[in-house]
Amino acid sequence: MALITINEETKEYKKGTTFEEIANEYQSEYDNTIALVVENGKIRELFKTVSKDAKLSFLTYADSTGHKTYARSAIMIMLKAFDDVCGRENIEQIKVEFVIANGYYCSYKGNFKVTDDIIAKVKARMDELIKENLPFEKESIDTDDAIKLFGDRGFMDKVSLFKYRRSSTVNIYKLGDYVDYYYGYMLPATGYVKYYDLIPYDEGFVLVIPETNAPTSIRPFEERRHLFETLKESTELDEKLSVSTVGELNDAISDGRINDIILVQEALQERRISEIARKIVERGTVKFVMIAGPSSSGKTSFSHRLSIQLRTYGLNPHPIACDDYYVNRVDTPKDKDGNYDFECLEAIDVEKFNDDMTALLKGELVELPHFNFKSGVREYNGNYLQMEEDDILVIEGIHGLNDKLSHTLPTESKFKIYISALTSINVDEHNRIPTTDGRLFRRMVRDARTRGTSAQSTIKMWPSVRRGEENNIFPFQENADEMFNSILLYELAAFKTYAEPLLFQIPKDAPEYFEAKRLLKFLEYFVALDPKIVPNVSLCREFIGGSLFPV
Repeated sequence: MALITINEETKEYKKGTTFEEIANEYQSEYDNTIALVVENGKIRELFKTVSKDAKLSFLTYADSTGHKTYARSAIMIMLKAFDDVCGRENIEQIKVEFVIANGYYCSYKGNFKVTDDIIAKVKARMDELIKENLPFEKESIDTDDAIKLFGDRGFMDKVSLFKYRRSSTVNIYKLGDYVDYYYGYMLPATGYVKYYDLIPYDEGFVLVIPETNAPTSIRPFEERRHLFETLKESTELDEKLSVSTVGELNDAISDGRINDIILVQEALQERRISEIARKIVERGTVKFVMIAGPSSSGKTSFSHRLSIQLRTYGLNPHPIACDDYYVNRVDTPKDKDGNYDFECLEAIDVEKFNDDMTALLKGELVELPHFNFKSGVREYNGNYLQMEEDDILVIEGIHGLNDKLSHTLPTESKFKIYISALTSINVDEHNRIPTTDGRLFRRMVRDARTRGTSAQSTIKMWPSVRRGEENNIFPFQENADEMFNSILLYELAAFKTYAEPLLFQIPKDAPEYFEAKRLLKFLEYFVALDPKIVPNVSLCREFIGGSLFPV
């Protein structure tokens, strides 16, 4: 017998009892389905069993880790259903590309075509698999055996990935006769995936799943065409460089091809920035370039590089930071937890911003403010500006795409740019890298270097940052005139050198340890890239240091 403590209550359970059995006893106390357990500080899948005295807690679909587990399990059910309906011999590739709103966009290759009829048959097969409540079986096998197994099945992306694996074993998952590898945890059985939809979209299809804040329902797929096209273009460019998975990136670093890839990537970004500058100039009426994007998107470096391109057209750009229009700290609104909410629009003195911008548009002399983040007070230090014919303002801030920020400025005078680090490289064809992970690494490395912020503090505040983005940035991204993807497919390999020591500093008893452990495991997939070969004008330099720009 083992003593198991849950919510300060201790009970005896026979060793060998599954965590699923224990979770079922406590399910009625939770609003959402239990997906995982935490045993003595370690996350365990529900099909694991009790082996010793332990303290347990539960993670549900409403938790980020539980939600990812749900998505992973739904993807495996979908892939098996495609195998069963279309025939494994006819499927060359099904690739989980990226997330759009509440859906996973997937592309495909093979001797079949995704039609309404095929989608209906795959959904019907998924429903059957879910009704049968088949177990997800986990097995640890020798790495060399895994390479042979997936090589025989045509999953060469996994072969390339495992080639660089340091561990002698690999955990694989089986669903009936379907075998796959997943980076992360799985649910105990198919019956746990109760809500999903599958719809044809563009040249592929979208697997729609519940959102974290509403895990018991499916919201209709929200098309975000502008974002989709930007992600699709980035993915296609990666494929042209033959670097669309981590294994292929590792190959490029190991084979000595990475220098050329870096130079091509940087050239592609510069060409894109040049195209945006040209469109601004061609419009002819633009006096305000409004740049917005989530945390660690590279807005500062982008604004400097865009300004250089605008200068090549004879314009005189002036940077304006919306942060300088923060209300004084004592007047800053607070969130539901009583903390200052710097992300909301009300934290900005909107009327003062509009008064100053309108005056500049009229050609008046204006003294621009500077916000002192140490004292929490807006200051005036003699920074005067008066716009002439060739002058243009490059305004950076999270609310730049929200017309409420610039409600008095003529529409034709504004050019809106949405910038984000939209990760396009994946672990392998079935394991995508969340965009938020890339930005988290950026912020972690930058803030440790420039502000002395620990990785633990960065991880702790990340959920609050994400909530601010969901409320204040993402709803307006489709309103942008142009989107710019600031991601560099090689950057995670460059961040590895800086991020690993920071993450190892987080103690095991800290609440942020789970996330640190996950991120450290993720970095194990990458061969480290020597940061010295990153160009000093690269957006990557905003985070690792050594940039030519004042960032």
